Amino acid sequence: MGGGIAMVEVKTIEKPDERRDFPGGHIEVLHLTGLDFAVGTFEPGWRWRESVRPIVGTDLCEVHHSGIVIQGRMRLRTADGAEAEVGPGDVFVVAPGHDAWVVGDEQVVVYDMAGQMAKTYAKSSEAGA
Repeated sequence: MGGGIAMVEVKTIEKPDERRDFPGGHIEVLHLTGLDFAVGTFEPGWRWRESVRPIVGTDLCEVHHSGIVIQGRMRLRTADGAEAEVGPGDVFVVAPGHDAWVVGDEQVVVYDMAGQMAKTYAKSSEAGA
C-alpha cells in the first residue's frame, strides 16, 4: 500500500515544548511536523491591548488565529469595528488587526491551530506578534 513514508508524531499538551508568560495569561506551544499548536490561557480582566501590546509594540494583534474556545468567553474586535463573542465549543477565525479581551470572571482557554500564534505570539523579537 502506497510508497510514502509512514509517520506518526504525538505530543501532549501536558508537556509543551515552550511556555510564554505575559500579564494576565500565557501560551503553551507544541511544535510538530506540519503543525504548530498553541494553548492560550487568559485570566479574567485580561485584554490584548493592555497585556500583549506593550510586548510586541503594534496597535492591534497582528496574528491570524484559527481556534476553538475550550473554556470561558472572549470578545474580539477588528480594526474596522466588526465584533464577535466566542465561548466554549465555538470555532473561530480572526484575521490580523484585532483586539481581544476576556468577558466575565472565568478564565479563557483557547486552542489555536493556525500556527502563527505558536510561532510569534507575545514575542518582542518578532515584528507583528
